[in-house]
Order: sequence, then structure tokens, then C-alpha cells
Amino acid sequence: MRNLRCVRHRQSRADAEITAACWDAANDEVLVTHGPTEQNPRIELVRIGDDVATSTLQQKSVASWDALSPNPDLAVDRVVSLHHFSDALTTCVVLAGGDIVIVREQQDFASSDGAHVEIVGSIDAGITTAQWSPDEEVLVITTTAGTVVFMSRSFDGIGEATMTAEDLKLSKHVTVGWGKKETQFQGKGAKAKALRDPTIPEKVDEGASSPNDDGRTTVSWRGDGAYVAINAIEAAARRVVRIYTREGVLDSVTEPVDGLEGSLSWRPAGNLMAAIQRLPGRIDVVFFERNGLRHGQFTLRIPNDSRAATEDVGLEWNSDSTVLAVSLRDRVQLWTMGNYHWYLKQEILCGEQRPHIKWHPEKALQLSVATSSKLVLREYILAVTRGPTIPPHDYGVVAVIDGQFAKITPLRQANVPPPMALFEVEVESSIVDIAFQDDNSQMAILHNHGVQIYSFDINGPRLSPPGAGKSIAFEKSEAELYDEAVLQASFSGDSTVLILEGGQETWLRRIDFESGASNSKTPANGITSFITAHGLPGRKHIAQDSTGRLSYDSGDNQDALTEKLSTFLPWAEAVSHAGELLTFGLSRNGHLYANSRQLAKNTTSFVLTLDHLIFTTTNHLVKFVHLASPEELEVPLDDPENDERCRSLERGARLVTAMPTNMNLVLQMPRGNLETIFPRAMVLAGIRQLIDDKNYQRAFSYCRTQRVDMNILCDYQPEQFLSNVGLFLKQLEDATYIDLFISSLKEEDVTQTMYKDTKRGRLQAELPPQTANQPTTALSATQKVSKVNTICDAILKSLHTQKNANLQNIITANVCKNPPALEDGLLVVAELMQENETLAERAVEHICFLVDVNQLYDHAIGLYNLDLALLVAQQSQRDPREYLPFIQNLHQLPDLRRRFAIDDHLERREKALEHLKSLDVFDEFQNYTTRHSLYQVALGLYRYDEQRHNTLTGLYAEYLEATSKFREAGLAYEFLANYPRATACYRAAGATCWQECLFAAQQQSPSLSVAAFGDLATALADALYEAKDYASAATIHLEYLASPETAIRCFCKGSFFADAFRLVARHNRPELLESTVDPCLTEALSSTTEFLAECKAQLKAQVPRIAELRRRAIEDPLAFYEGERPWGHSAGDVPDDVSIAASSRLSTGGSLFTRYTNKGGGSVGTIGSNVSRATSKKRAREEKKRARGRKGTVYEEEYLVSSVRRLVERVESTNADIEKLVFALARRSMGERARAVEALTAEVVELCKVAVADVWQPTRAQEGSGGQIGPGSEGEAALYGYRPTGGDAVLQESLEARTARKEPPPLKEFARLSLLG
Repeated sequence: MRNLRCVRHRQSRADAEITAACWDAANDEVLVTHGPTEQNPRIELVRIGDDVATSTLQQKSVASWDALSPNPDLAVDRVVSLHHFSDALTTCVVLAGGDIVIVREQQDFASSDGAHVEIVGSIDAGITTAQWSPDEEVLVITTTAGTVVFMSRSFDGIGEATMTAEDLKLSKHVTVGWGKKETQFQGKGAKAKALRDPTIPEKVDEGASSPNDDGRTTVSWRGDGAYVAINAIEAAARRVVRIYTREGVLDSVTEPVDGLEGSLSWRPAGNLMAAIQRLPGRIDVVFFERNGLRHGQFTLRIPNDSRAATEDVGLEWNSDSTVLAVSLRDRVQLWTMGNYHWYLKQEILCGEQRPHIKWHPEKALQLSVATSSKLVLREYILAVTRGPTIPPHDYGVVAVIDGQFAKITPLRQANVPPPMALFEVEVESSIVDIAFQDDNSQMAILHNHGVQIYSFDINGPRLSPPGAGKSIAFEKSEAELYDEAVLQASFSGDSTVLILEGGQETWLRRIDFESGASNSKTPANGITSFITAHGLPGRKHIAQDSTGRLSYDSGDNQDALTEKLSTFLPWAEAVSHAGELLTFGLSRNGHLYANSRQLAKNTTSFVLTLDHLIFTTTNHLVKFVHLASPEELEVPLDDPENDERCRSLERGARLVTAMPTNMNLVLQMPRGNLETIFPRAMVLAGIRQLIDDKNYQRAFSYCRTQRVDMNILCDYQPEQFLSNVGLFLKQLEDATYIDLFISSLKEEDVTQTMYKDTKRGRLQAELPPQTANQPTTALSATQKVSKVNTICDAILKSLHTQKNANLQNIITANVCKNPPALEDGLLVVAELMQENETLAERAVEHICFLVDVNQLYDHAIGLYNLDLALLVAQQSQRDPREYLPFIQNLHQLPDLRRRFAIDDHLERREKALEHLKSLDVFDEFQNYTTRHSLYQVALGLYRYDEQRHNTLTGLYAEYLEATSKFREAGLAYEFLANYPRATACYRAAGATCWQECLFAAQQQSPSLSVAAFGDLATALADALYEAKDYASAATIHLEYLASPETAIRCFCKGSFFADAFRLVARHNRPELLESTVDPCLTEALSSTTEFLAECKAQLKAQVPRIAELRRRAIEDPLAFYEGERPWGHSAGDVPDDVSIAASSRLSTGGSLFTRYTNKGGGSVGTIGSNVSRATSKKRAREEKKRARGRKGTVYEEEYLVSSVRRLVERVESTNADIEKLVFALARRSMGERARAVEALTAEVVELCKVAVADVWQPTRAQEGSGGQIGPGSEGEAALYGYRPTGGDAVLQESLEARTARKEPPPLKEFARLSLLG
């Protein structure tokens, strides 16, 4: 579907006749030779290059020398091969007389020293043709004596072969017996015998020569330089193509072909060789395989205006095998192939003898065409000629050029695969370019002789065939026609076509096709290409020059735009968005730009719509970019699974056109076929637009066909939907569609999950916080009520007046609620049973289809409507013997007893209990409550009946006691004044209920004995002491056991020294200070001193060890993490196959994650291992090793750091108790002891501070300074996407925890007592 479009044209007149040409790929210049001629036997080598400043070709003479013919049979010598070696600034000229000339240029082209010309060799027999291999290492030469000579770059002989008739016997073409009687199916009867196999050719070629054969020999190399083909006449009767290896060994010859001529070109891809076959009435380009067999052909288009142009035909493939150039007598045709059809894409008119064609060896679509008097340089691009992509005119019109025919296909109307087309128009001469008006109403076809205007009827739903409009012919002479080429065409305004023409200068021709006037030409001012523009006011035309500057047509001239591209971009389109001109362009190396900003580097094609930039990438993805200002354009990541703006494609697919109205894209595969896709981004954008337009019918249709969750219909614009539910139902009309929508409802907001609007999300992110935090949907305010229920209620309200017409939808809306409102749906059926039994049966059938019948039957019984339950049961597959007796029994019961039986059957215990209360059967009520543990419900029902409420409370207390809920049981017994049971329950509840227990014990009647009460209090005090609730234990000893000594000991044990002193003074017993308080202080001092000494010793041992481990990890991480090296070398002798970074998937050596699994020098989890560590058993074993943190293991540091953290936290938590102890010692005049414990505490706290600073300082790995351990940004997981398993995973987690930044434990300053000094 792509056409060749000229984006660069340069033309220069030659001072003398051009006899040969070649490319200098390094400098992008052409070298040509002038002469020799009969008048002047001198050869001049000239370099022609493009002057960027003046956009013209500049010529510079390189060297010249006399080339007299050494052969008396050759009057004038002739250049048969011209080749330039860019790496050595050397040009090789091979002459027909036999001389091989080397011209060496100076490093500086502008040097006045000239070039060195040297004849490096000569072939006496004369040379017919010569050609260098693509790698410039082998030169093949054919001589007039019928020999083939292979030479190296230094002109040393490689091999030599003689072309003889014996060569034809080498290649024995395989035949399967086509045409022989024994290989054909004869059929039955005489009629079948008369049939002829259509696969057999009527005539077998014998190799007859062409009457136009000029007897020349042609050489062509395969693209990889492994083989070379030579087309030569054998015995003056038959043309044969011989295929040689680069060593000069004959490989094969072609089969005989009648009318074969001397042209030959081997496709660089290597699969085909192209040659010319002249037949009566036509000329074919035939193809051969390397084995010499024919492989297809196509017929050349003979120009109507020059029938003699095919007298001399040449062939030349471009470097990437996409274009075949066919040189005729006065023109060059460029052919491409797609879907096995050959298209004539361009004709370059030359006007003289057959030109010399040379394709650029590196730039595939750049070529030079040299005639005797001029040189033309052109560069083409393969671009799709498409119509507008702006709704509603986005018909997807694509035009394909094929010679004089334009194949037009509106893909929105008919997806006709190429090479076919829906419409086809023919013009006077070969087409050069095609342009479309931006509303698709007109089409201009530019051909060599003029412009043809066609019109389309765009008012109907379908695009009409193009109607021929005016034809404007160029008023040019034949010479002007050849010298001034037309290049591109573009609409400007409603009735003007601009044409870019190129000769030695470029011009702009303005044609008003309404009046048919052709205005005078104006200079193009450097313009090289027109840009496709979308939605510009006034239908302005935009162009760009060779530097990327943009201009627009103002009527009389081109006015510059402020926007500018970064450089000249061959593929470019512009669109007006929010009053701003956005120009997107694609460079030859795949860089995509928006104005001067680069968006992507791997682009293969792109297309613009009013809302999106759509482009494909070399990663076989199509991406969508929401249009905005160039700085705000957001290119999605390569995430087709999660981002709607990215979608996977078939390999090599390219964009043809986009049709936003149909929400689809058309792509062309590499083989030429078309595929239409509906990308999620376009579909969702279209559905959102339809919802904004309240076109719910079409939006619903696209949701069905494109499998889009229908919740988007209500989630995208919820307020609008809820206020237009009636319109929604009216547009859908069909009850099945409404049911489909209702049944698809779910609580999830799909616009925030699977269909998140990427454009809207970005805009909301830019809103102020108070705006962004506001609810975005009306349903968010009713989220607690449920979105589904809100919508179903709105639908039910709208359908309430149309119950008979929308009965099915009403039932569906009830059933699809969350939870399903089955009872409401059954009530609708129950009402219908009173009005219309037929409708009721239909309704029951529908509700049974939606819901499980057994569940529906239970709900029908639960409504206490036995007739409805019977109707539902009849629609189910149940055996009547199952439900009829049950329903009959229910009929015989009184109303309340029937309701109780139904609720008990349905296990609705609470409602059944209510019915028992209504029946006033308290004994049965108690039994039912006890059987089903309905105590709370029962208590609520009898809360105002004190006697029965107490009875039920007693049952509940027994139940709580039996289920070990002693605290609640004690409360229940206390409520019933059953203090003995309450005391027992509170005692069983534990020490936390000691206050309630003592209260209940004192309320008993008769009261407990003093001994029993004392035993109870003692037991509670002991339990509290064991639970370390020393204050509560002291309270019991003091208030209930009258033991102040024991209370003082409890206070001192809990570090409540002030309370102990207060208790001594309150009871006026100062002797207790020495007998009780002082020993307790001494005991507390001893335990505290011992604790601080242990902390001090632990810090002095562990902190230096942590520092040592970290130092070893930095100095020699391999030894630290890998352990002992099995290879037994010294510390500095590390084997080559072991990497410091983990690489367990790439190496057979050990890795950082396999320290403890080396067996016999091997590594578990690597390529050479036979054992897998990915087992839960080994992971558990490794986790135990990590928890123990044994010395010498890789987990030691982590264990030590955790130990120091726990120690610091313990010191911090005991600081308050130590301060109390110091204060108490000072009060008892134990100043020295107080100073000692205070000094020791201060020393330990200072050590803790040092430990915190040393242990929790940022490590190298945490600072990102190149820590050499495996995990993290530089580890194995980041490098290879690899996550270890089993025991290796435990080590991985340990290393990640080591590198993770952790906050140090808090540590406050120890407050010393100032009184102690």
C-alpha cells in the first residue's frame, strides 16, 4: 500500500558526455567519467556533490588522463566499470581496451596537488565487463576471449575460468515428468483422454536469441558476495547465465529461455536474479533462482508516448531489495512488489540514450541517473498515500500507484486486499503523486504531463466512485518535459493545487483547477517536501525545507512558521490541537519527533488523528499518545498487558491508516496482506465519546462486539447515566440487551481499574488537591449502598410504569442486586398470579433461569406463600414426591405454627424463635433457645418480662461457664445475685479479675470465713506477683491480708520505692526501713549491676565483631560470601570463570547464593548441577541457620546487629527503673552505691550511643557506591531478572535486609542525680 515519493531532487548539467558513474558512500557524492570520445580520447574523473547552502550540485575535477585504445579493433576505448573505495579514497576504472586504472585522491579534496593515476594492470584480449563484489574484495572480469578472471583487492589472481559450451551440461535441471502419459491422470472415457494438463507449457523454450540482443556481457554479484552471475552469449546462438563462486568455480547455469537479453541484476537478498526476455508484443522481466530454474516474471509497461523506449533495457536492484530499477531508452522505471504483484511506482524521464543507474550502496532509496548530458540525484521514501483521518470524513481512503493506474480503496467501506482495489482510475501518463483534500471531497493525481482532479460524494454513508473532474495539462515542450520533473502535489485551499517541480532549481507551480489557470512558477526557496495537514483553518498547505523549517501557503508565497522540526524529516504530518500546530516527523533511522522534541527512537511508521499520535515500533508494538503540547506528550511504556495505549502486533506490521469513526486501524504485514485491528485505546476513546454524546445504543453495540465490560456505560459518566436511565432504556429497546447490561453490573469502577482513562488521569493529577480529592463519580457517594443496587433501583423506577412490557427486565434487576433481591422478584410474580397467570408463568420461567431453583424454592417458601412455592417447584426438576407432602403438611397447620415450621425448615432460627414467643410456649422456647444457642435473641425478646428474663439469663450463664467464658459468666451470675458462682467464675478468669472476685466474695451470704477469704486473697496476690503486677499484689497484701511487710517487698520488686517509703511512714513503722526496704534496695542494686555488666561485656564483644565482618566483606567479598575456595589457590589468584557478581544462571561455577551447597567443587542451582535447592525443606533448614547466626556463617552479622538492637532497646527501657533506684539509694544515704550504679549506667548508655553510631551508619551498598554484593540494583536479580528459590532465597533475603536502610533504635540521655555530684 506504500508508494515511492521523492523527497530530494538534485540535477546538474554535464560539461561533457558522461560515460560512467559510481557512488562515494562515505561522502554521499557521485563520481562520473567524461570521455573518451573519438574527438578527445582523454578521460576526466569528476566528483559531484550536493551543496547544502545553495541546494545545488557542485562539480570538481579529480584527475584526467589520456586513454588511447590499445586494441586496433576498438577505435575508441570505453569505460566498462567505475568503482570507488571510500576507505582508501581510491577509484578503480576498468576500460574495454584491457587497462585497469587506479586513481588515488588526496586526503583533502580541496588540495591542489591533484590525484595519482596509475595503470595497475592490463588484459591484452580486451575486457567486455567487470564488477567488484559487494565487500570490495574480489573483482571479476570477463574478456573478449570468453574467459572469466577473478582478482583480489590487490589485483592478484584468484582464479580463472573459460566459458564454453561444456558448461551447459553442468546443471541438470530436475523434472518430475510433467507431460508424460504415465504421470497424468487420464480419467474415464474418451472425453477425459482429450483433456490436456494445464500445468504443461504449450511450448518448451530452446534458448533462441532475441532479435534486439546487442551481444553484451553482464556481471552481477549476490548481496553477500558468495556467488556471481555472468550473462553472456554462447556460440552466438543462446544466452546463458552462469553462476560462479567467488573462487571462480562454476556452480550452475540457467535453463534455456527464448528471447533472453543481456541485462542481469541479482537481488541483494539472494533469492532471485532478474533478466529481460523479449517476446512478440511484450517484454518480460524474468527471474531465476541460483540453481538456474525460472521463478516467475512480470511484463513491463511500454510507454504510449515512446514505443521505441524498450529497444535497450537495463536492470538494477537497490541495496535492500525492495525496488527494481528498469532503465529504458529515455526513462527509468521503479518497480516494487507486494502480494506477488509488481507495481510501477515511478518513472524518471531522461530523454536521451539509456541512462546509467547507480543505487546508493547504503541509503536504499537514493539513486543517481546519469545520461550523456546531465546527472540527476533523487531520494525516495516509501509512504502511504492516505486520505484524511478526521471524523466524519475518515473513510480510510488509500491510493496505490501502479503506473498510469491509481488504485483507490476506502477501507472503511470495503477492506479490499491488494493488489485489488475498490476503484481504479487511469490517467494519461505514469503517476507521480496523489493528494487528497482534507475533507476527502477531492483527489488530485499528478502525472508527468499534468494534473487530473477527481471528486467524491461525501454526503452519503458510503463513498461514491471518484468522478472525473478537470484535467490540467502542463504547457511544456518535450525538452522541458525531460528537464523539469514534477515531484509532489498538495491541495492548498478549496480550489488550488501546489506542485513541486525540480530541474537544476526547484519551483512551485500553483494551479487553480476551478478556472483551469496555471500561474507562473515561483522559486521553492529550499522546499523539498509537502506535509500532510489535518484540521488546519483555511485548509492551509504546509511544507518543509532541507533543514526542517516549516512554511505555509499564504496565497502568493510561502510564509515561515514559528514551529520548526529538528532536522529534515521525510515522513511528516501536522495537526491543529487546542489552537497549537503540532508537527510530527519520522527520520530515516526511526526517530520520532514532535516539533523539535524527540519522542521515540525505534519507530517504523506513524499516523495522526485529531486525538492521538499512533505509531509502531521495532519491538512490534503499536502505541497511542494523547495529543497535547509537545512538552506534555506522554509516550507509554512497553507494557501491553497493563496499558491500553500499548498493543502487541505481528512482526514487521506497519500502519496504513486509522479510522476513528470505526475505532480501528489498518496495518500491512511484510508479505503485503492487510489486517484490521480494533485497539483498545481507540475503542475506549470512541465509546467515551459516544457516552458524552448520549449515544448509548451505539456505545452498547461496540461494547458487545469488542468485548468491553459494559460497566463503562455507567462508570464513565455516572451522574449523566443516572439522570438519563430512561433514555438509555429507550435506546436499547430490546429486553435481552437490557438484561445483558443489568447482568454485567458489578461493584468495581472499571474506569479506575481496567479502563482507566490515561488522558483523564493525567489531567486530574494536575488539578489542585482539593479538586483532585473530590469524588469523581456520583456513585462514590452511595458506595456503601452499592453501585449495583443504585443502578438497579434506578432501572426499576424507570420501568415501574411498563410492568407488562418490561417484566423480564424488572425481574432481572431485582435478581442482579447485591445481594440478590429474590424476595422482591418473587413478590412481583406473586402479584402477577393475582392478575395474569400466563405472565406469572413466564416470569417464573425467567427467574428460574437466572437463579438456582433450589435457592429460589426456599425463598418462595420463606414468603409463606405456598401457592408461589408450588409454582416454583413445578418449574424445577424436583420429584413431586419430595415437595408435595411437605407443602400439604404446611397447609394443615395454623398460621403461626406454619410460619414457625417454615422458618425452622429454612434454618431461620431467630424468626422461628419469634414465632414461638407469639405462640406463648415458654418451655418449648427454652428448649429451642438451648438447642440452637439463641440466648442473646431470647434475652432481647423477653427484656421486659423480668421473671422469664432471669430464667434465660441463668441458662446463658451456664452456657458461658461451659464454654470457658468465665468473665462474662461471672457477670451473668452477679446480675442474678448468685455470688458464689460469680466468685468461682471470676477466680477461674485469672488474676486480671481480682477486684471483681474479691467484691463477689464479700457479697456472699452467708459470708466466707476469714480463713477462706484469706486463702482466696493470698492466691490472687500470688497470681499477680507471678504476672509481675507488683502494685496490685501489694494492694491485696496491704488491704486484705494486713501484711505491710509483704506489700513493701512487692512495691520494691516493682521499683515503686516511693510507695514503699510512704507505706512505712503511714503505718509508723520505721524499723521496716532497715529490715525490709534496705534489703530490697540491695537486691535491686545487685540485679541492676549484674544486668549492666552483661550489657557492657556484650557491647564490647559484638560491636567490634560487626565492624570486622563488614571490613572483610568490603576487602574480599568473594571469600566472605563464598567461603573456602575449592580450587585451593591463594587469595589473590581468582580463576577466570568465577564472577564476584552472582550469575548462577550463566556460570557453572559457584555464586553468592550457593556458599553452603558446593559438593565436589560443583554448584547447586547452576548449569552443571544435578540437585535443586528449590524445596521447602531446605528453605526451612536455611532459615534455622539464619536464626541461629552461628559464628563464621554469612548470617553472623545480621544476627549480631539484631542482638545489639535488642540490647539497646532493653537499656532504654530500664533507664527509668534505674533512675528510681538511684533516687531511693540516695534517700537511704547509700550515696556511694548510688554513684556506682549511676556511673555504670552512664558508661553503658555511652557505649550504646557509640554502638548505634557504628552499627547503623550507612553502608556502601546503602549509599549506592558500588557495594559488591549480589542483590540490589547491581545484583543478580537486577541484571538477569532472576530470583533464587529454596535455601538460596533465604540468603538473598538476608543480603537484601543487610543493604536495606534501617532506622537505629532510639536512645535517650541518662539523667544523673545532681545531688550526688
